[in-house]
Amino acid sequence: MPLISSTKLLLKAQKGGYAIGAFNAENMEMIQAIVEAAEELSSPVIIQTTPSTVAYANVDMYRAMVNTVANDVSVPVVMHLDHGKSLDLCKQAIEAQYTSVMFDGSTLSFEENMLLTRKVVDTAKPKGIPVEAELGTVGGKEDDHEVSDKDALYTNPKQAKQFVDRTGVQSLAVAIGTAHGFYKQEPRLDFDRLKEIRKAIDIPLVLHGASGVSDESVMKSIQLGICKVNFATELRVAFTKGVNKVLEEAPNIYDPKKYCAAGRAEVKKLVKEKIIICGSKKKAQANAFIS
Repeated sequence: MPLISSTKLLLKAQKGGYAIGAFNAENMEMIQAIVEAAEELSSPVIIQTTPSTVAYANVDMYRAMVNTVANDVSVPVVMHLDHGKSLDLCKQAIEAQYTSVMFDGSTLSFEENMLLTRKVVDTAKPKGIPVEAELGTVGGKEDDHEVSDKDALYTNPKQAKQFVDRTGVQSLAVAIGTAHGFYKQEPRLDFDRLKEIRKAIDIPLVLHGASGVSDESVMKSIQLGICKVNFATELRVAFTKGVNKVLEEAPNIYDPKKYCAAGRAEVKKLVKEKIIICGSKKKAQANAFIS
């Protein structure tokens, strides 16, 4: 089916008490794996590209690949720009017909973040494209931006309400103790803070940095109001694991299709596991009317 907006998809997840898995894709094989996994489990799904990913190719290239694969399945698929660091990049994704964009102003002051987020919302609104923003700073490394543990700022519930009211964003990524990249130890998520944020605002909440967070913590976050969960690092590891296994067993192989297919299979397996954890298995039928 054609690519869809994330707006109604996330609102239905919020109402239904489950989350939509948002998976970062780096190449064609990862896109195929994510969509195939969603189709086999009858789950809505969000495919994301980061600034470094679209710099490797471009927004039009990735959008075309996702659109092609999505047209061959019956489940709802969203094309999302993850961690857009500038108004210009968000505009590029909007013009390329992404169906959702994120502006990440978490490294800016509160006022600057609100100002630029509002500009992105105003740019996306005429196209009917929803905007995700981030308030507070998720620790770890995302592309070329790294936040040390001591500098990671948690989301303030009172500021969250003011931010949402003044920007008009459709979803908000919150900082409650997760981090991008690999964890040095099991993170302790601030569930009490998440409860307060959920009380303060009513739009869908997003959990970044879920790779490496325990299944139990992800599921508890969903119970407390998270309805979009981002996975990136684990997918990269899975793809590399599949490729390396083939190359170790057959070092003289030279056909990329052989080892990339193995990477695709590993990603597909992992995505299925995450879909089940998010609780979105068999939720595609409930979203069949969404356009």
